[in-house]
Amino acid sequence: MTGLSKVGEHAELLIKSIKDYAIYMLDREGVVKSWNPGAERLKGYKADEIIGQHFSRFYTDEDRDRTLPDRALHLALKEGQYEAEGWRVRKDGSRFWANAAIEPIFEENGEHIGFAKSTRDLSERRAAELALRESEERFRLLVQGVTDYAIYMLDPTGKVSSWNAGAERFKGYKAEEIIGRHFSRFYTAKDLEAGIPEQALEKARTDGRFEAEGWRKRKDGSRFWASVVIDPIRGDDGELKGFTKITRDLTERKLAQEELDASREQFFQSQKMEAIGQLTGGVAHDFNNILAAILSSIRLARRRIEKGENADDFLSNAAHAAERGATLTQRMLAFARKQELKLESVDLKASVNGMTELLQRTIGPNISIHRNFPKHLSLVTADAAQIELAVMNLVVNARDAMPNGGNIVITATEVAPEGDGETLVELSVRDTGEGMDADTQARAMDPFFTTKEVGKGTGLGLSMVRDVTP
Repeated sequence: MTGLSKVGEHAELLIKSIKDYAIYMLDREGVVKSWNPGAERLKGYKADEIIGQHFSRFYTDEDRDRTLPDRALHLALKEGQYEAEGWRVRKDGSRFWANAAIEPIFEENGEHIGFAKSTRDLSERRAAELALRESEERFRLLVQGVTDYAIYMLDPTGKVSSWNAGAERFKGYKAEEIIGRHFSRFYTAKDLEAGIPEQALEKARTDGRFEAEGWRKRKDGSRFWASVVIDPIRGDDGELKGFTKITRDLTERKLAQEELDASREQFFQSQKMEAIGQLTGGVAHDFNNILAAILSSIRLARRRIEKGENADDFLSNAAHAAERGATLTQRMLAFARKQELKLESVDLKASVNGMTELLQRTIGPNISIHRNFPKHLSLVTADAAQIELAVMNLVVNARDAMPNGGNIVITATEVAPEGDGETLVELSVRDTGEGMDADTQARAMDPFFTTKEVGKGTGLGLSMVRDVTP
């Protein structure tokens, strides 16, 4: 056996061992002359069933009607090779998607003696491509069908590369008017000057997302309030391919919020005016009485002094009235949080004990004050004057609730901390008065609210107590 014969024999053995490709020979007219195991597996014919038959039987009826088998052989001979993809038919009539290559075979003397044909089954790849295409089409239809959101893509530089119906509705541009243009045209002049479009893309690029709300421009120049989300699109290698941009028109929500804020502001203003009216009727009246008492006492004291008589009583009355004015001022400052707090360690037990005599003189003899303190009580950090003022306010309110006398109990207890928090001290004032109805309880802590007659109370006592935290 010659070396050339051995090469041919080895080639034949190699072809027969291939099962993933159909490799076979055709004569010049397209009749099958050889058949490998791969051809049998792909097409279903055994060698003795197909050798001597024309290869056109592997083609569909449609392709035979179009004389595709003959044209394939003609192109292979003319151009030296023919390759294409298309549907082929198995022995059982089923179809598979094939990649087919045909090359002419020549003798050493140049005589054309036939064709070599190889076929590969690409059905799985074809199915995957069709599934991907269908998925992309469904996604395209979905995106295009959305009209409540502007959904479009940008290239890495920020130029618009796709445009859906929602984007056209929001922004007024048709696809052919905006694709290829930079998305910065949707921003206001102020945002452009501040470089907002470039900052948005940079944040999306570096942080993986950009999200914000702001004013955007339509084609006609009008503005709308938009919620914007920009996400980067990256390939499998991590390279930036562009951005997806979703915009939602929130103008109605924005306007509704502004109307709500305006209504709240009007409501707060009306409350403020009501409070000022109550302040005028209460505090101003109290100050007028205090100033009248001070002026009257000073005038009487001056007359006594001019006569060489003792004026201490009238001077004491003036000083007492001035102290009442100072106390009222403290209440107002505490309520308005204008008074500077002097925080220090305060012994509540000692503080209350020290002011008990003053409290008793203030409320009169028909009411008893009782103190209920533990033997050891932690110090608290607070403004001592504010604590004493708060206790005074509570005791006076208790007195007013007991016109026929009763008892007041001042109690202090330590409250266990939560977790690693500091120990708290709770100071309470209880009385045996007539109590409050539900409506009064609901408004008792409101600034300027009082159940007393005009001139008898300011409505600042309990509201000030609420703002004092030992």
